[in-house]
Amino acid sequence: MKVEVVDINGKKTGRKVELSDAIFAIEPNNHAIYLDVKQYLANQRQGTHKAKERAEIAGSTRKLKKQKGTGTARAGSIKSPVFKGGGRVFGPRPRNYGFKLNKNLKKLARQSALSIKAKEEDIMVIENFNFEAPKTKNFTSILKALDLENKKSLFVLDASNKNVYLSSRNLKSANVVNSSKLNTYNVMNANKIVLSEACLEEIESNFSK
Repeated sequence: MKVEVVDINGKKTGRKVELSDAIFAIEPNNHAIYLDVKQYLANQRQGTHKAKERAEIAGSTRKLKKQKGTGTARAGSIKSPVFKGGGRVFGPRPRNYGFKLNKNLKKLARQSALSIKAKEEDIMVIENFNFEAPKTKNFTSILKALDLENKKSLFVLDASNKNVYLSSRNLKSANVVNSSKLNTYNVMNANKIVLSEACLEEIESNFSK
């Protein structure tokens, strides 16, 4: 499929680029997308939650009352979960929520996500650009020119655009990533995908292997 190339002012350059059908025009696999997004979100979890169980509570180990004759249930420790301030039963412990996914499945998920965006005409190609110094104002002007100021956008650039990344870092609606770090969650979470010409070859080489 062919896509028009625009400049940073949102104007057509008169050139078109060919997007690989093997990446941008496949039959989407929704389950692969689900698994890849699930893994991404699971990996974001710190897993540092912890609640103290009865063996970890600070308190006396004295027996509270005699075993029999009180008319109530026997009780051996103030740290029992049945008492206020006692330990929790089977409380959360630190754990890793991540899980393994097959490389081919992850590749299929990313191809599927890009194909969905291409089918919905939510992919733009912009000619290569860079900033001499990090300035949010410069990046905001590009968003205005592309009519993306009030939309979630994902800019996929090549590795040399550090100043562009720094310029966009404090904008909530815009996300700038290197083509090697493109993932399914970011693609599906954006309203518009903006690809630089320089990253297209990298995307094809990464996702068509």
